[in-house]
Amino acid sequence: MPSTLHELLARAEDGAVAVTAPARASLSHGALRALVARTLAVLNAGGIGRNDRVAIVLPNGPEMATCFIACASGVTSAPLNPAYRAEEFEFYLSDLGAKALIVEAGSTSPAIEVARRLGIAVIELHAGEVAGDFTLTGLAGGTPAGEGGLARPQDASMVLHTSGTTSRPKIVPLSQANLAASARNIGATLGLSPADRGLVIMPLFHIHGLIAGVLAPLAAGGSVFCTPGFNALRFFAWMDEAAPTWYTAVPTMHQAIIARAPKNREVIARHPLRFMRSSSSSMPPQVIKELEAIFEAPLIEAYGMTEATHQMCSNPLPPAQRKPGSVGPSAGPEVAIMDESGALLPRGAIGEVVIRGENVTAGYEANPKANAEAFTNGWFRTGDQGQMDADGYLSLTGRLKEIINRGGEKVSPREVDEILMDHPAVAQVVCFGMPHDKLGEEVAAVVVLREGQSATERELQAFVAQRAAEFKVPKKILLMDEIPKGATGKLQRIGLAAKLGLA
Repeated sequence: MPSTLHELLARAEDGAVAVTAPARASLSHGALRALVARTLAVLNAGGIGRNDRVAIVLPNGPEMATCFIACASGVTSAPLNPAYRAEEFEFYLSDLGAKALIVEAGSTSPAIEVARRLGIAVIELHAGEVAGDFTLTGLAGGTPAGEGGLARPQDASMVLHTSGTTSRPKIVPLSQANLAASARNIGATLGLSPADRGLVIMPLFHIHGLIAGVLAPLAAGGSVFCTPGFNALRFFAWMDEAAPTWYTAVPTMHQAIIARAPKNREVIARHPLRFMRSSSSSMPPQVIKELEAIFEAPLIEAYGMTEATHQMCSNPLPPAQRKPGSVGPSAGPEVAIMDESGALLPRGAIGEVVIRGENVTAGYEANPKANAEAFTNGWFRTGDQGQMDADGYLSLTGRLKEIINRGGEKVSPREVDEILMDHPAVAQVVCFGMPHDKLGEEVAAVVVLREGQSATERELQAFVAQRAAEFKVPKKILLMDEIPKGATGKLQRIGLAAKLGLA
């Protein structure tokens, strides 16, 4: 079993296409392997070796994908969101102890000035004619603190921060073995092969896009078509050019694609997809049904998180059973349900989802308190609440921190989401807790209506009241053109009340 990126990416045919992009020539798997070797030689000659951290601040696209692959193969890659402001770059670059920063030639990113102030080497990436090909300049000579060459299984391949919605972001180191295991798991779940081409629309500073979008299909000998990032207006033109067999996205992206699908039926017919995949937040069953009808292909909903190097559970491909509303059975690590005392619970019981396996991080960096809270008897506590049915399919009932406590009555925001999604006028919804002086928390929701449809706050409240107990009915429903989202397109319930001025 491959346990490093080098081993993982060594099996594809030299001449097979690996990376392509809009209006660009394709990079082969052989050329990708040569690019990795060349890049590591440059970094090693500049004094950067195994386990040294290299921050990557590049726009979405083929060079971001290949630069990540190259760095993650021999040093420690640290992809950062290019949209960060100077203060954020200062925090992340300092916290990571980055030795170098890679930016595109001519970049005006505030990260550059911050890196120079912190004494971090700034490396410029010059894109070539072929998609994903590049050269690096700007490194002076030096001796790596560690060894150079290809990384070993337990070396850190990537470091990412948790989102930090309720506390200071924590550093999650992920080893070569973690990344290799996760890519293998995803490839096996999706039956990825050299015949597959993924349409990459996810951000490439995030675990979902990097592992499921890029690494897993390349490890299977397939190819990726790297776009500049999600754009619903351009999605079908890219689909026409790429001729993909699949794509992975978050629910908000799938919903934007659905809105534009009626005008693009010919494109869909020309390029039938083998499947679509959704992860990073729950997919309303109503949206799954609509998407599957449009593309005449199965939607595979998966469950992942940074600490598990992305995938933990996934619904399987047909002919195996997919259960809308469930994230499927284990798809890699062992998955169980645990109570507050650390005892594992039987199927059907509700508790905290816990995992263990070779794709799970060994622990947060320099954070003994967080590790003591996160690990119990060798199991990692995800912070998600859920239950397993008799077939071993996991259903999530919510984030433990997102469960709304309304005067002692516990409300799962996801349950309210799904009720509101049944209303014919509702296109998108996110339910969340807002502070209340007597009850502690009250239920609130943001709703986006379908184009040409109308509904009032009172109508929507009455709709929920017919289907759920009174305490679950949102006391405040904001009708908005768009739901506020995080950098990855993920709906964020925690902190939403404050963001909307309701706290």
